[in-house]
Amino acid sequence: MRKLIKDILFIMVGALIFAVGVNFFTIPNHLSEGGLLGITIIAHYLFDWSPGVVNFVLNAVLIVVGYKFFEKKAFVYTLISIAACSGFLFLTEDIGRRLTNDTLLASLFAGLLVGAGIGFIFRAGGTSGGTTILARLTTQFFGWSIGKSILIIDIIVVAGSIFIIGLEKAMYTLLIVYVGAKAIDFIVEGLDERVAVLIISNTPEEVLAGITHKMSRGLTVLDGRGGYTGQNKEVLYIVINKQEIVQLKNTIKEIDENAYVTVHNVHEMMGKGYKAS
Repeated sequence: MRKLIKDILFIMVGALIFAVGVNFFTIPNHLSEGGLLGITIIAHYLFDWSPGVVNFVLNAVLIVVGYKFFEKKAFVYTLISIAACSGFLFLTEDIGRRLTNDTLLASLFAGLLVGAGIGFIFRAGGTSGGTTILARLTTQFFGWSIGKSILIIDIIVVAGSIFIIGLEKAMYTLLIVYVGAKAIDFIVEGLDERVAVLIISNTPEEVLAGITHKMSRGLTVLDGRGGYTGQNKEVLYIVINKQEIVQLKNTIKEIDENAYVTVHNVHEMMGKGYKAS
């Protein structure tokens, strides 16, 4: 129950931040967005329809069509997310006003707030609804990846908005989409972003001991074999915070300057054993 309350609180906070970004920065500066939100905003410009009502109707139609793509928990959380986002869009519609006349500044804050809001919703286990469902439908019918589908949908909506808001504002809208994507990543991953490091050294025991001693970190030892020489080697594997990468490199360099090190971004981790204390 405590987890459920926390998740719903995250969704509510995210929905409010999302609505503030739209009604205080995007719409007053005659900008747009990508995806279903962009269609909602364009409908507001053309017909003066309420963004909250249009957002709810469009998402409701799509979620009925694409409900089979969701697990039960994600489906319920998505319903809550759609209702919360649409509700806050409706409630803040009349009090929303232009806080800045600088279009660039408005674009940055619109992207930051909308992205942060969606990030909180994602972190709680919900989804933004419409675009995700459309992406899954295009994946099923055309075989596209989810990422490619979302990108194409965003590009189509932003390109279509040129005829309503003009080329310059559409270009600023691309900035909103980019900043929003970065804000989502930051909220979902947080400051605890991880990297995976593979280390191949001629003195793996010394490197392992040095990292364990200086960084108090455990490593995994993998059995490897050189493709050219056929020589058996021990490969060290470790997952650390991104902030620790400099210390790790220095530690390895002190022991073996010729060690071969590769660093990879980690998009998701599962398992208690990899969580930093």
